[in-house]
Amino acid sequence: MNTLAALMQVLVAAAFVSIPLVRHRFGPVAKAAAVAELRLQRVRPEVLEENRLRFDAGGHETAVPVLVAAVMIVVAGLNLADAGSAQLLTWIFSSLVLLLNVGIVYSNLTAVKSVEGAFRRKGDPELARVEVAPFLEAAEHAFPGWVRAQTYVRNTIVFGGSAIALIAVSLG
Repeated sequence: MNTLAALMQVLVAAAFVSIPLVRHRFGPVAKAAAVAELRLQRVRPEVLEENRLRFDAGGHETAVPVLVAAVMIVVAGLNLADAGSAQLLTWIFSSLVLLLNVGIVYSNLTAVKSVEGAFRRKGDPELARVEVAPFLEAAEHAFPGWVRAQTYVRNTIVFGGSAIALIAVSLG
């Protein structure tokens, strides 16, 4: 059962690493689409740079998924080694990953509202004029169609894999 838990944890790690990989590859295209939308809205595109708004995989958009993946790989290794701490660490980290992914899904579902709030908090009057829904839609449509499917697959792997890992160590 520890092998099954480890396999699920490796899949979860791969799912998390896919986030910055996709953003790194297609972030510049998404930014170009967002800039074009800003021009349509008669908002200076430079407002993105001035407020450090990015579409690539910089900063925490890379650090957090890579850290999660690294932790899951370590715990998977402990499960494969049948270490005494593997069950407890699986319970801790697989549960945290489940909660983290709930937060990610919620953030994606409420993106327009949260970005509108973030733009207002920045205090930049030009940024506050941005119609966020079409702005985000333009960026989202710049990603290839398979990215939406990849998001569903990633979420299924993270939720399902974490749950299976928890069940496996509980039965093992």
